[in-house]
Amino acid sequence: MAPYREPIHKVLSEVSRIYIGPATVVEGLLITLFAAGHALLEGVPGVAKTTLVRTFSQTIDSEFKRIQFTPDMLPSDITGVYIPNLQTQEFTLRKGPIFANVILGDEINRAPAKTQSALLEAMQEYQVTIEGVTHVLPRPFLVLATQNPIEQEGVYELPEAQLDRFLMKLHIDYPSADQELKVLKTHQRAHEAVPKVLSGADILEIRKIVEDVHVSDELAQYIVRIVRFTREHPQTALGASPRAALALLRASKARAIVNERTFVLPDDVKALVRKVLAHRIIMQPEAELSGVSGEDVVKQALDRVKYSESA
Repeated sequence: MAPYREPIHKVLSEVSRIYIGPATVVEGLLITLFAAGHALLEGVPGVAKTTLVRTFSQTIDSEFKRIQFTPDMLPSDITGVYIPNLQTQEFTLRKGPIFANVILGDEINRAPAKTQSALLEAMQEYQVTIEGVTHVLPRPFLVLATQNPIEQEGVYELPEAQLDRFLMKLHIDYPSADQELKVLKTHQRAHEAVPKVLSGADILEIRKIVEDVHVSDELAQYIVRIVRFTREHPQTALGASPRAALALLRASKARAIVNERTFVLPDDVKALVRKVLAHRIIMQPEAELSGVSGEDVVKQALDRVKYSESA
């Protein structure tokens, strides 16, 4: 853990120097990276979602690609295609942007379902299939996707299966008055170069350290009780799955490492419950009409499910 303490702080400080916004969002990206997950960033246009992801990716010494999703995009635009080589009389693969370590998927909900499914395979299996041939993607592999919550025209809602592949959904709100003033004073920094801090090998090593973070039986039971609360809630059609429980556990371990600990605290779980679980919960139609959301269910879970040393 000790050799990576300084680089972790360096990533947080460098990104926060360019991106003016909540530090918890930057921390969320780092947790997602160390927990071997993917993140969905949701916010209205103009709150620096793309700037945040681009700056974060620059701190990682690995290949970065941006995919701007559009309604007419095909799966091959992401994965690549085989093209004929007239010299060898064979087909060679022209790789698509998915063959990178860090992927920025801008406005992911503008892509049609067939194209989204190509990304889903990559996120789930760390591989893509092109004309029947399977290709393994490079490691580490991280998808950071953005979407705007208010646009409806030309938008394809992400299916439950794809939402479940995102370790976290991070909401990016408008900056505070002080932050907005700072944006006006430092906007020219948005194009400044950011030093490479972590290599791909560093990330894979930190992920191994995350796996060894200690989680007490009481904390594991606390996670289970929170997840089961979402399933048993009368207004949910589909609560958080066992995969969601594992995601919350993994993210909590990664947060412990980011905060220089080798053990998970209840505060780690509480800080991440909303980000990890809310987007996986599907409400009953009546509940949706009443304005009750997955975030409301998660809030109730935190209020009613108490952590106990003797859980």
